[in-house]
Amino acid sequence: MGIWETFDRAGALRLPDREISFADIPWTPHPAFEGVALKHIVTSAQTGGQFSFHLVKIAPGKTIGEHVHEAQLETHEVIAGRGVCVRSDAEIAYAPGVISILPASVPHAVTAGKDGLYLFAKFLPALA
Repeated sequence: MGIWETFDRAGALRLPDREISFADIPWTPHPAFEGVALKHIVTSAQTGGQFSFHLVKIAPGKTIGEHVHEAQLETHEVIAGRGVCVRSDAEIAYAPGVISILPASVPHAVTAGKDGLYLFAKFLPALA
């Protein structure tokens, strides 16, 4: 089992009072971008809007088109695959182990390479 499959199928959020298996959290198609799915690990409702964590899978050659989060700092931790993040001020090559920080109000887009792209995305404050 590769690292992505380990995250998706065997990963867990461990809290002092409970454990949430990632395998028990359903994938949700992105409402705006074809070929993109989200697994909401920690939601705004669970943190009172302070932060949210999401697994993101982007199918080969698909794109999360240019968009902006006016109020949230966003981070991407690349778990598997390759791709590119295009910001208003830079182009960042994505490969396993890369962490990217996207400040609030910075337009960006992410495109997966030929094998797809798998990210752990975090938002501060939470993505609504």
